[in-house]
Amino acid sequence: MELLRFSAFWCGMILFGSSLLEEAEASIMKLHKLCKFCDIQPTNCSGKGNCKVECGITSICPQKEDVCVSIWRKKDGNVTFDTVCHNPAEKLYGLVLKDYNNSECEMKELSGMGSKFFICSCSEDECNERVFFDPRPTEPQVMAVILVSLVPLLVMATVVITFFYFYRVCRQRSGHCGHKKDSLLEIDPLVIIEEDSSSTHANSLNHNTELLPIELDVQVGKGRFAEVYKAKLKQGSSVSVEQGFETVAIKIFSHEEYPSWKNEKDIFSDADLRHENVLHFLTAEERKEPRQYWLITAYHPRGNLQEYLTHNIISLHDLWLLGGSLARGVAHLHSDRTPCGRSKVPIAHRDIKSSNILVKNDLTCCLCDFGLALRLDNSLSVDELANSGQVGTARYMAPEVLESRINLENIESFKQADVYSMALVLWEIISRCSAVGDVKAYEPPFGNLREHPCVESMKDSVLRDRGRPEIPNSWTNHSGIQMLCASIEDCWDHDPEARLTAHCVAERFNGMEYLDKLSDCSDSEEKIPEEIFVVDEK
Repeated sequence: MELLRFSAFWCGMILFGSSLLEEAEASIMKLHKLCKFCDIQPTNCSGKGNCKVECGITSICPQKEDVCVSIWRKKDGNVTFDTVCHNPAEKLYGLVLKDYNNSECEMKELSGMGSKFFICSCSEDECNERVFFDPRPTEPQVMAVILVSLVPLLVMATVVITFFYFYRVCRQRSGHCGHKKDSLLEIDPLVIIEEDSSSTHANSLNHNTELLPIELDVQVGKGRFAEVYKAKLKQGSSVSVEQGFETVAIKIFSHEEYPSWKNEKDIFSDADLRHENVLHFLTAEERKEPRQYWLITAYHPRGNLQEYLTHNIISLHDLWLLGGSLARGVAHLHSDRTPCGRSKVPIAHRDIKSSNILVKNDLTCCLCDFGLALRLDNSLSVDELANSGQVGTARYMAPEVLESRINLENIESFKQADVYSMALVLWEIISRCSAVGDVKAYEPPFGNLREHPCVESMKDSVLRDRGRPEIPNSWTNHSGIQMLCASIEDCWDHDPEARLTAHCVAERFNGMEYLDKLSDCSDSEEKIPEEIFVVDEK
C-alpha cells in the first residue's frame, strides 16, 4: 500500500512541475518585446537626419501588445530623449500611437505639446534605439527618384540622336557627291530638302509661301500636257540675288492636267533623282490667276535633242558626249543606288524620246518630262502596276508595250521598255554623225511612217514585220560606231530579257570613249583589237 502511495506522490509532483514549466514558458512568450527604456535624459541629437538614443537600458516590455516608443523634446534650449514601452491601445501623454507597425522608428513632429516635440513608435526589438527624423524613402520612392534622375539624361540623349539623324539626312539629301556643276547656271546651288514630300516646294529653292517673281518671256516648247516657256526671275528678287538664278524654264500645266503636274512634281521632289544628266528642278508652284500649275527648272538654250539633231551635224566626239550622257542618265533613273552609294527607289521614265531630252551647253544630255514616270517601289502590287496603263509615244514603244503584254510580275520589265526607247534615240544620234560618211537629213526612227503614227501602225511595223530602223553598212565601217550599233541591236531586241541594261550601255560608252581618245593620240594605223570593246554584262 505504501508503495502505491509513494508512486502516486511522485506522479503528482511530476505533473505539477510540468504545469509550472508550461506557465513559465507561456510567460516568457508573452514578454518577447525588448525596448530601450530610460527616463527623460538630455541628448546631443539635433533633431535632423538620424540619431542613436543615449540609453543603456534594454527592458522586456510587460505586455505582449507593447511597442517601443521614443520621444524627442526641445524646450528653452534643453533637448531630451524619452524611451519607453507602451501599449498602443492606450494614450501616451494624451496621444494615440499610430505608425507603430514599422520596423524602424520614424519621428513625426506634433504641435501643441508646449515644446518642439517628435515621437515615433515601432514593433521590433530595440527598434527605438535609432530614430529617423527625415522619412526614409520606400522602394517605390527610390525607383521614382532614380527615374526622375534619369529622365533629363534620356531626354538629352533623344535630342542629340534626333539632331544627328536629321543632320545626316540633310547632308545626304543635299545631293553633293562630286558631280560636275551645271555649266549653264554657273553656280553650285544648295537645294534644301524638306521632310514633307507632299509640300509643293519640297526639294526646291523657294521656301517662302509667296510665289517667285517670274516674268515669262517666250514659248519654247509644247507637249501633250503642258507648254514650256523661257522666263526670268525679276531683278531684286532675293532668290535671284542669293542663288544666282536669272533665266529659268517654266513648264505650265492647265487645271485639267493637274494629275500629270502632280506626278512630275512628286518625281522631281525625290532628292535622290538629282544627277547631272537629269534636268535640274528648282520648285513647283500653284498659280490661282489664272488657275495653273508650274514646274520651274533650269533653262537650256540649245533646246531638245530632236531639235538639235535636226539643225546640226555632230562629230564623233559629240556622239560620245550625247550618247554616253543619255545612257548615264537612264542608268541613274533605273539604279537602286545613288552615285554616293545610298539606297534609292528606281524610276522608269516610260516616255524616252529625243524630244524629251535636253542638250546642255557642254553637249551632254539631261532627261526631262517625267509626267508618265513610275517609281518602281517593291511595295507596288500587280494591280497598281496594271493600272498605270499603256503609256508613252507610239513611235518609241517597245513591242511588249505595244501589245500590252508587259510582265507586271517583274519591275525590271519597265526598265527594259525604257532601254528599247533609248536604243532608238541612240540610232537618231548616230544618224547625224559625220563619222559615218554622208549624213542625210534628220529623220526620226521609222521615218517611213507618218508624223505621229498610231499604236496600230506601230504594231504592224514592230510586231508583225519585226521592223527596226535601218543600220547602213557605212555605219559599221567605223570600229567604234560598229560596236555602238551592236549595243543598239542588243537594246532593241524583241525579247525584253535579252536586252542590255542601261548601266551596261553606259559602261560600254565609257570604254569606247577611252579607246577613241587612245586612237586620237596614236600615230599607228593598226586597228585596236575589238576584244577590248566587249562587255558581256546585261
